[in-house]
Amino acid sequence: MARHGASELASRLGRNAEAVCRHYLSSGHRAGRYWVVGDVQNSPGRSMFVRLTGPESGKGAAGKWTDASTGEHGDLLDIIRETLGLVDFKDVAEEARRFLALPHPEPEKTRTPTGRTSNIAVGSPEASRRLFAMSQPIGGTLAEIYLNGRAINSLAGATALRYHPRCYYKPDQHSPTEIWPAIVASVTDLHGNQTGTHRTWLAPDGSGKAPVESPRRAMGDLLGHGVRFGVAGEVLAAGEGIETVLSPRQVLPHLPMMAALSAAHLAAILFPATLRRLYVLRDRDPAGDGARDSLVARARSVGIEAISVSPACEDFNEDLRWRGIDALRTTLMEQLHPDDVRHFVEG
Repeated sequence: MARHGASELASRLGRNAEAVCRHYLSSGHRAGRYWVVGDVQNSPGRSMFVRLTGPESGKGAAGKWTDASTGEHGDLLDIIRETLGLVDFKDVAEEARRFLALPHPEPEKTRTPTGRTSNIAVGSPEASRRLFAMSQPIGGTLAEIYLNGRAINSLAGATALRYHPRCYYKPDQHSPTEIWPAIVASVTDLHGNQTGTHRTWLAPDGSGKAPVESPRRAMGDLLGHGVRFGVAGEVLAAGEGIETVLSPRQVLPHLPMMAALSAAHLAAILFPATLRRLYVLRDRDPAGDGARDSLVARARSVGIEAISVSPACEDFNEDLRWRGIDALRTTLMEQLHPDDVRHFVEG
Protein backbone atom coordinates (compact mmCIF):
# COMPACT_ATOMS: atom_id res chain seq x y z
CA MET A 1 0.00 0.00 0.00
CA ALA A 2 1.42 3.38 -0.98
CA ARG A 3 2.40 5.63 1.87
CA HIS A 4 0.00 8.53 2.35
CA GLY A 5 1.40 11.93 3.21
CA ALA A 6 0.52 13.56 6.51
CA SER A 7 -2.01 15.99 4.98
CA GLU A 8 -3.86 13.24 3.12
CA LEU A 9 -3.98 11.02 6.21
CA ALA A 10 -5.25 13.93 8.32
CA SER A 11 -7.97 14.63 5.73
CA ARG A 12 -9.05 10.98 5.63
CA LEU A 13 -9.16 10.86 9.42
CA GLY A 14 -11.18 14.10 9.41
CA ARG A 15 -13.89 12.41 7.35
CA ASN A 16 -14.25 10.00 10.29
CA ALA A 17 -13.56 12.56 13.02
CA GLU A 18 -16.21 11.34 15.45
CA ALA A 19 -15.08 7.71 15.09
CA VAL A 20 -11.48 8.80 15.72
CA CYS A 21 -12.51 10.68 18.86
CA ARG A 22 -14.64 7.86 20.18
CA HIS A 23 -11.70 5.46 19.72
CA TYR A 24 -8.74 7.53 20.92
CA LEU A 25 -10.47 10.13 23.16
CA SER A 26 -12.89 7.82 24.93
CA SER A 27 -12.90 9.99 28.09
CA GLY A 28 -14.73 12.74 26.19
CA HIS A 29 -18.17 13.18 24.69
CA ARG A 30 -19.89 14.84 21.76
CA ALA A 31 -21.26 18.36 22.33
CA GLY A 32 -22.98 19.65 19.21
CA ARG A 33 -20.40 19.82 16.42
CA TYR A 34 -17.43 19.19 18.73
CA TRP A 35 -15.86 16.41 20.77
CA VAL A 36 -15.00 17.71 24.23
CA VAL A 37 -12.32 16.13 26.44
CA GLY A 38 -9.73 17.14 29.03
CA ASP A 39 -6.61 17.14 26.87
CA VAL A 40 -4.85 15.43 23.98
CA GLN A 41 -3.74 12.61 26.31
CA ASN A 42 -7.44 11.64 26.77
CA SER A 43 -7.83 12.95 30.32
CA PRO A 44 -11.39 13.60 31.54
CA GLY A 45 -12.46 17.23 31.39
CA ARG A 46 -13.72 19.97 29.06
CA SER A 47 -10.66 21.99 28.11
CA MET A 48 -10.02 20.55 24.65
CA PHE A 49 -12.46 20.54 21.75
CA VAL A 50 -12.21 18.78 18.39
CA ARG A 51 -14.20 19.85 15.31
CA LEU A 52 -16.32 16.95 14.05
CA THR A 53 -17.57 18.65 10.88
CA GLY A 54 -16.11 21.07 8.39
CA PRO A 55 -14.02 21.17 5.21
CA GLU A 56 -11.23 18.66 4.60
CA SER A 57 -8.50 21.27 5.00
CA GLY A 58 -7.88 24.87 5.94
CA LYS A 59 -9.71 26.97 8.50
CA GLY A 60 -12.36 25.08 10.44
CA ALA A 61 -11.40 21.69 9.03
CA ALA A 62 -12.91 18.59 10.58
CA GLY A 63 -10.46 17.03 13.03
CA LYS A 64 -8.76 20.27 14.05
CA TRP A 65 -8.53 20.68 17.82
CA THR A 66 -7.60 23.32 20.38
CA ASP A 67 -6.82 23.01 24.08
CA ALA A 68 -8.00 26.20 25.79
CA SER A 69 -5.90 25.58 28.91
CA THR A 70 -2.57 25.28 27.13
CA GLY A 71 -3.16 26.98 23.78
CA GLU A 72 -2.04 23.80 21.99
CA HIS A 73 -3.72 22.87 18.72
CA GLY A 74 -3.32 20.28 16.01
CA ASP A 75 -5.03 17.58 13.96
CA LEU A 76 -6.11 13.98 14.43
CA LEU A 77 -2.62 12.64 13.70
CA ASP A 78 -1.41 14.51 16.78
CA ILE A 79 -4.18 12.88 18.81
CA ILE A 80 -3.09 9.41 17.67
CA ARG A 81 0.55 10.24 18.49
CA GLU A 82 -0.16 11.62 21.96
CA THR A 83 -2.73 9.09 23.15
CA LEU A 84 -0.53 6.15 22.12
CA GLY A 85 2.77 7.74 23.10
CA LEU A 86 4.28 7.34 19.62
CA VAL A 87 7.43 9.19 18.54
CA ASP A 88 8.23 8.41 14.89
CA PHE A 89 5.85 9.60 12.20
CA LYS A 90 6.03 6.22 10.44
CA ASP A 91 4.45 4.63 13.53
CA VAL A 92 1.75 7.32 13.66
CA ALA A 93 1.02 6.86 9.95
CA GLU A 94 0.89 3.07 10.31
CA GLU A 95 -1.60 3.37 13.18
CA ALA A 96 -3.70 5.87 11.18
CA ARG A 97 -3.81 3.52 8.18
CA ARG A 98 -4.74 0.62 10.44
CA PHE A 99 -7.58 2.64 11.94
CA LEU A 100 -8.84 3.78 8.52
CA ALA A 101 -8.96 0.17 7.34
CA LEU A 102 -11.49 -0.70 10.05
CA PRO A 103 -15.23 -0.41 9.36
CA HIS A 104 -16.66 2.77 10.91
CA PRO A 105 -20.43 3.18 10.52
CA GLU A 106 -21.73 6.70 10.13
CA PRO A 107 -23.05 8.19 13.39
CA GLU A 108 -26.82 7.92 13.50
CA LYS A 109 -28.75 11.10 12.95
CA THR A 110 -30.76 11.95 16.05
CA ARG A 111 -34.33 12.78 15.14
CA THR A 112 -36.80 15.03 16.85
CA PRO A 113 -38.45 13.26 19.80
CA THR A 114 -41.93 13.63 18.28
CA GLY A 115 -41.38 10.47 16.26
CA ARG A 116 -42.19 12.30 13.01
CA THR A 117 -39.70 12.31 10.16
CA SER A 118 -37.66 15.51 10.06
CA ASN A 119 -34.91 16.81 7.84
CA ILE A 120 -33.50 18.90 10.70
CA ALA A 121 -31.06 16.94 12.87
CA VAL A 122 -31.23 17.61 16.59
CA GLY A 123 -28.19 19.65 17.57
CA SER A 124 -27.92 21.52 14.27
CA PRO A 125 -28.04 25.33 13.98
CA GLU A 126 -31.40 24.92 12.23
CA ALA A 127 -32.81 22.96 15.18
CA SER A 128 -31.38 25.61 17.52
CA ARG A 129 -33.15 28.42 15.70
CA ARG A 130 -36.39 26.47 15.65
CA LEU A 131 -36.28 25.82 19.41
CA PHE A 132 -35.59 29.49 20.18
CA ALA A 133 -38.42 30.59 17.88
CA MET A 134 -40.82 28.23 19.71
CA SER A 135 -39.91 29.73 23.09
CA GLN A 136 -41.50 32.75 24.79
CA PRO A 137 -40.24 35.90 26.57
CA ILE A 138 -39.10 35.17 30.12
CA GLY A 139 -41.20 37.81 31.91
CA GLY A 140 -43.61 36.21 34.38
CA THR A 141 -42.32 32.67 33.75
CA LEU A 142 -40.42 30.07 35.76
CA ALA A 143 -37.27 31.35 34.07
CA GLU A 144 -37.73 34.72 35.77
CA ILE A 145 -38.45 33.00 39.10
CA TYR A 146 -35.28 30.94 38.77
CA LEU A 147 -33.09 33.93 37.90
CA ASN A 148 -34.61 36.02 40.68
CA GLY A 149 -33.65 33.19 43.04
CA ARG A 150 -30.07 33.70 41.85
CA ALA A 151 -30.37 37.41 42.78
CA ILE A 152 -30.62 38.34 39.08
CA ASN A 153 -33.57 40.72 39.12
CA SER A 154 -32.85 43.17 36.31
CA LEU A 155 -33.46 41.48 32.95
CA ALA A 156 -34.22 44.50 30.78
CA GLY A 157 -32.73 44.03 27.34
CA ALA A 158 -31.94 40.34 27.91
CA THR A 159 -33.64 39.37 24.66
CA ALA A 160 -31.18 36.52 24.12
CA LEU A 161 -33.04 34.61 26.86
CA ARG A 162 -36.43 32.93 26.44
CA TYR A 163 -38.48 30.30 28.23
CA HIS A 164 -39.87 26.97 27.03
CA PRO A 165 -42.37 25.25 29.36
CA ARG A 166 -41.92 21.77 27.83
CA CYS A 167 -38.36 21.37 26.58
CA TYR A 168 -37.16 17.88 25.65
CA TYR A 169 -34.35 16.35 27.72
CA LYS A 170 -32.79 13.00 26.81
CA PRO A 171 -30.37 11.63 29.46
CA ASP A 172 -28.59 9.43 26.89
CA GLN A 173 -29.31 7.60 23.66
CA HIS A 174 -30.74 4.59 25.50
CA SER A 175 -33.09 6.46 27.88
CA PRO A 176 -36.60 7.76 27.21
CA THR A 177 -37.08 11.46 26.53
CA GLU A 178 -38.14 13.60 29.49
CA ILE A 179 -39.88 16.98 29.47
CA TRP A 180 -38.84 19.87 31.75
CA PRO A 181 -39.26 23.65 31.69
CA ALA A 182 -36.12 25.40 30.48
CA ILE A 183 -34.36 28.70 29.93
CA VAL A 184 -33.45 28.84 26.25
CA ALA A 185 -30.59 31.15 25.24
CA SER A 186 -29.69 32.21 21.72
CA VAL A 187 -26.03 31.80 20.69
CA THR A 188 -25.09 34.29 17.97
CA ASP A 189 -22.09 35.23 15.87
CA LEU A 190 -20.53 38.67 15.46
CA HIS A 191 -23.22 39.67 12.97
CA GLY A 192 -26.14 38.66 15.20
CA ASN A 193 -26.93 35.44 13.30
CA GLN A 194 -28.11 32.63 15.54
CA THR A 195 -25.75 29.65 15.36
CA GLY A 196 -26.80 27.67 18.42
CA THR A 197 -28.91 27.42 21.55
CA HIS A 198 -28.15 26.81 25.22
CA ARG A 199 -30.70 25.19 27.51
CA THR A 200 -30.92 25.27 31.32
CA TRP A 201 -33.59 22.83 32.48
CA LEU A 202 -35.49 23.93 35.58
CA ALA A 203 -37.36 22.37 38.48
CA PRO A 204 -41.16 22.45 38.00
CA ASP A 205 -41.49 25.36 40.46
CA GLY A 206 -38.47 27.32 39.22
CA SER A 207 -36.73 26.96 42.59
CA GLY A 208 -33.56 25.56 41.02
CA LYS A 209 -32.26 23.47 38.17
CA ALA A 210 -34.03 20.27 37.16
CA PRO A 211 -32.87 17.16 39.05
CA VAL A 212 -31.16 15.65 36.00
CA GLU A 213 -27.56 14.62 35.40
CA SER A 214 -26.70 17.49 33.04
CA PRO A 215 -29.18 20.35 33.47
CA ARG A 216 -27.19 22.60 31.09
CA ARG A 217 -26.56 21.69 27.47
CA ALA A 218 -25.76 23.58 24.29
CA MET A 219 -26.32 22.64 20.67
CA GLY A 220 -25.43 24.08 17.30
CA ASP A 221 -22.29 25.88 16.18
CA LEU A 222 -20.72 27.36 19.33
CA LEU A 223 -17.03 27.92 18.67
CA GLY A 224 -16.19 31.63 18.66
CA HIS A 225 -19.77 32.65 19.42
CA GLY A 226 -21.80 33.32 22.57
CA VAL A 227 -24.97 34.51 24.30
CA ARG A 228 -24.91 38.30 23.90
CA PHE A 229 -26.35 41.07 26.03
CA GLY A 230 -25.96 44.34 24.16
CA VAL A 231 -23.99 45.07 21.01
CA ALA A 232 -20.24 45.37 21.46
CA GLY A 233 -18.51 48.45 20.15
CA GLU A 234 -15.12 49.38 21.56
CA VAL A 235 -15.70 47.64 24.90
CA LEU A 236 -16.91 44.13 25.75
CA ALA A 237 -17.03 41.98 28.90
CA ALA A 238 -16.94 38.20 28.36
CA GLY A 239 -17.34 35.31 30.79
CA GLU A 240 -18.10 31.61 30.87
CA GLY A 241 -21.65 31.08 32.11
CA ILE A 242 -24.87 33.00 31.59
CA GLU A 243 -25.35 33.63 35.32
CA THR A 244 -21.71 34.66 35.65
CA VAL A 245 -22.32 37.36 33.03
CA LEU A 246 -25.80 38.40 34.17
CA SER A 247 -24.50 39.07 37.70
CA PRO A 248 -22.14 42.00 36.90
CA ARG A 249 -24.80 43.15 34.45
CA GLN A 250 -26.97 43.96 37.49
CA VAL A 251 -24.42 46.69 38.22
CA LEU A 252 -23.43 47.52 34.62
CA PRO A 253 -26.58 47.11 32.51
CA HIS A 254 -25.24 49.20 29.62
CA LEU A 255 -21.85 47.49 29.27
CA PRO A 256 -22.05 44.95 26.39
CA MET A 257 -21.44 41.42 27.66
CA MET A 258 -21.39 37.89 26.34
CA ALA A 259 -21.39 34.39 27.82
CA ALA A 260 -19.22 31.87 25.96
CA LEU A 261 -20.82 28.91 27.86
CA SER A 262 -17.58 27.13 28.87
CA ALA A 263 -13.96 27.85 29.66
CA ALA A 264 -12.83 26.28 26.39
CA HIS A 265 -15.21 28.41 24.34
CA LEU A 266 -14.35 31.56 26.30
CA ALA A 267 -10.72 31.18 25.26
CA ALA A 268 -11.81 30.95 21.61
CA ILE A 269 -14.30 33.84 21.26
CA LEU A 270 -14.06 35.96 18.12
CA PHE A 271 -13.34 39.67 18.48
CA PRO A 272 -15.50 42.39 16.89
CA ALA A 273 -13.50 44.54 14.47
CA THR A 274 -14.32 47.62 16.58
CA LEU A 275 -13.12 46.14 19.89
CA ARG A 276 -10.44 48.10 21.75
CA ARG A 277 -10.85 46.88 25.35
CA LEU A 278 -11.91 43.44 26.60
CA TYR A 279 -12.86 42.57 30.18
CA VAL A 280 -12.46 38.87 30.97
CA LEU A 281 -14.90 37.91 33.73
CA ARG A 282 -12.89 35.23 35.44
CA ASP A 283 -14.11 32.18 37.37
CA ARG A 284 -11.78 31.18 40.23
CA ASP A 285 -10.86 27.65 39.14
CA PRO A 286 -8.07 26.07 37.06
CA ALA A 287 -10.20 25.98 33.89
CA GLY A 288 -11.15 29.62 34.40
CA ASP A 289 -7.52 30.61 34.90
CA GLY A 290 -6.48 28.79 31.74
CA ALA A 291 -9.26 30.38 29.68
CA ARG A 292 -8.39 33.83 31.03
CA ASP A 293 -4.69 33.50 30.26
CA SER A 294 -5.33 32.21 26.75
CA LEU A 295 -7.93 34.87 25.93
CA VAL A 296 -5.87 37.73 27.36
CA ALA A 297 -2.85 36.62 25.32
CA ARG A 298 -4.94 36.36 22.13
CA ALA A 299 -6.49 39.78 22.63
CA ARG A 300 -3.20 41.51 23.35
CA SER A 301 -1.57 39.88 20.32
CA VAL A 302 -3.99 41.77 18.06
CA GLY A 303 -3.72 45.07 19.91
CA ILE A 304 -6.78 44.80 22.16
CA GLU A 305 -6.37 45.92 25.77
CA ALA A 306 -7.35 42.94 27.92
CA ILE A 307 -8.26 43.29 31.59
CA SER A 308 -8.93 40.31 33.85
CA VAL A 309 -11.75 40.99 36.33
CA SER A 310 -11.88 38.70 39.37
CA PRO A 311 -14.72 37.96 41.81
CA ALA A 312 -14.20 37.91 45.56
CA CYS A 313 -15.81 34.44 45.77
CA GLU A 314 -15.65 31.58 43.28
CA ASP A 315 -17.64 33.43 40.60
CA PHE A 316 -19.61 36.63 40.18
CA ASN A 317 -22.98 35.07 40.92
CA GLU A 318 -21.66 33.92 44.30
CA ASP A 319 -20.49 37.50 44.89
CA LEU A 320 -23.97 38.80 44.07
CA ARG A 321 -25.87 36.24 46.16
CA TRP A 322 -23.60 36.02 49.18
CA ARG A 323 -22.05 39.48 49.40
CA GLY A 324 -24.82 41.59 47.88
CA ILE A 325 -25.06 44.02 44.99
CA ASP A 326 -23.28 46.88 46.79
CA ALA A 327 -20.23 44.73 47.50
CA LEU A 328 -20.26 43.48 43.91
CA ARG A 329 -20.41 47.07 42.66
CA THR A 330 -17.36 47.93 44.76
CA THR A 331 -15.46 44.89 43.44
CA LEU A 332 -16.20 45.84 39.84
CA MET A 333 -15.50 49.56 40.20
CA GLU A 334 -12.03 48.79 41.54
CA GLN A 335 -11.17 46.87 38.37
CA LEU A 336 -12.77 48.91 35.59
CA HIS A 337 -10.85 51.36 33.44
CA PRO A 338 -11.67 54.94 34.57
CA ASP A 339 -13.07 55.78 31.13
CA ASP A 340 -15.57 52.93 31.43
CA VAL A 341 -16.60 53.97 34.95
CA ARG A 342 -17.46 57.40 33.53
CA HIS A 343 -19.18 56.01 30.44
CA PHE A 344 -21.07 52.96 31.77
CA VAL A 345 -21.60 53.91 35.44
CA GLU A 346 -21.59 57.64 35.91
CA GLY A 347 -23.00 58.43 32.47
